[in-house]
Amino acid sequence: MASKLPQTFHKLVATKLTPKFREAVQIKEVPMPTPGPHEVLIKNRFVGVNASDINYTAGRYDPDIKPPFDVGFEGVGEVVAAGDKAKVRVGQAVGYMSYGAFSEYKLVRAGTVVPLPSVSKAFIPLIVSGTTAAISLDKVGEIKNGETVMVTAAAGGTGQFAVQWAKQAGCHVIGTCSSEDKVQFLKSLGCDRPINYKTESVKDVLRKEYPDGLDVVYESIGGEMFTTCIKNLAKRGRLIIIGLITSYESHSKGLRSTSSLADLESIPSILLSKSARMSGFFLLDYGKDLIPYCKKLAELCGTGQLQSNTDQGETSPGGPLRGGRGLYQRGGVFIQWKKPWKGGCGAECSGKQTLRQQISPRTINAVLIKFIIIKTQGVKISVSMMQMMITLYVHGK
Repeated sequence: MASKLPQTFHKLVATKLTPKFREAVQIKEVPMPTPGPHEVLIKNRFVGVNASDINYTAGRYDPDIKPPFDVGFEGVGEVVAAGDKAKVRVGQAVGYMSYGAFSEYKLVRAGTVVPLPSVSKAFIPLIVSGTTAAISLDKVGEIKNGETVMVTAAAGGTGQFAVQWAKQAGCHVIGTCSSEDKVQFLKSLGCDRPINYKTESVKDVLRKEYPDGLDVVYESIGGEMFTTCIKNLAKRGRLIIIGLITSYESHSKGLRSTSSLADLESIPSILLSKSARMSGFFLLDYGKDLIPYCKKLAELCGTGQLQSNTDQGETSPGGPLRGGRGLYQRGGVFIQWKKPWKGGCGAECSGKQTLRQQISPRTINAVLIKFIIIKTQGVKISVSMMQMMITLYVHGK
């Protein structure tokens, strides 16, 4: 291992199950590992924040999971140490998907990383959000040229990729969103028919403009939107469930539908009458497809054929967020703001002041999560929702 690496590093660890992420995690200092023969040690530069982080620490994905456990699913960084049989060189920019990404350093199997042309925040949304869209639309939705595809929450972290992937397959794409800014954003991605459900009725638009129904639906909202989608499937239509946003802020374990009982009871007859089908999609069940699809997405992104949009809260109340800059000890935790920001602990930070000098280590994780407010194409969303990917910049000395 390179001598310049510190002996210890910090990471976030879930110490209890709760949908309140700040209460679920603590910062832990752990020894720096040495890569095994087939492993690489990555210094994280960017990590992605997803709704899945809340679902995981709330015990919704695995109700039997017991704390403590590592958190965070995806990272982009550079290899700083490698085993003698690893086929990835030190200094290589890589992306990866692995439990425990919310960490300064991450040890992973060399065969699971995706080589990248550079360490860039643009690659972060591809790893979970991009692959979820691409793999599910291909493997479950079986999208074909000329089909009509509807994407709900289309301006969100994964929706943006579903729109573009379906367009590249030659589909006509409808995208639901909640503001005029998002309508313009969807148009910039090539979406044929954005629907702002705050000003238009999704039901009316589908009834009047798409009387033959929807061939494929990429659904992540649940509740009334889910019901509308399944009732508007075409003959042999396919509905893919990749999330249930309406249930993410509940305090229950498991992901619970917010659709009415009557609507749920009607599903079998709707599917039967249309020879339609409804399928769930969970990315980890398609592990063999992850690396090849991630490589393809990175290639498209690198050549400008795919847009990868991240959001850092440029219009958030505290000023634009340029990143929660780790490290927790070596280099300090940095948050950059245009205007001075006063945290709940009474500390005031502006420019590149080191939070460790003003806030106890015990509360740094709360600061990183509580005061990062993100904006999804004009609509402010608290991180507790995590509907849109943001990036946390992680830099050392």
